Amino acid sequence: MAQDRQDTTRQGMGLAGAGSSDTAALLRSQLCFSIYSAAHLFNRTYKPLLDRLGLTYPQYLVMLVLWSGDGLTVKAIGEQLDLDSGTLTPLLKRLEAAGLVSRQRDPQNERLVRVTLTEAGRALQENLGPVQEAILCATGLNLDGLKALKAQVDELRAGLAANLGPADRDG
Repeated sequence: MAQDRQDTTRQGMGLAGAGSSDTAALLRSQLCFSIYSAAHLFNRTYKPLLDRLGLTYPQYLVMLVLWSGDGLTVKAIGEQLDLDSGTLTPLLKRLEAAGLVSRQRDPQNERLVRVTLTEAGRALQENLGPVQEAILCATGLNLDGLKALKAQVDELRAGLAANLGPADRDG
């Protein structure tokens, strides 16, 4: 029974036949590659849509966080996006140069930098409808299918995160 489950798991993860000479088939059978290539295709699909808004995909993610809660610290934004400050600070500088956000030291704690949307940054949110509709169409899924897939990916992400130690989660 345990062997059957292990064999099923190995096949589902693309681990069966690891000695195969058909490298392309082996690669395509890997869950990690499917997720990696889907993420790459998402970025390519978003690019022309976000170019019209003057945003890169990582900048778009920062804006999504700020549209959900303006005035967050750099640390809080980084925690939500799973980005360190070394990656996040250049993104914020470019968004600030574009006039979409402002960064200011917290008057109560000078060590903290708060990020707030400018009027232009808030107004940009009104242009999201067509972007989100285009992405939904590009997936080939209906709204219910997309929600179900997202729930599965969230479950996968939570399971992977639960297996990491705190030091592994940070990097």
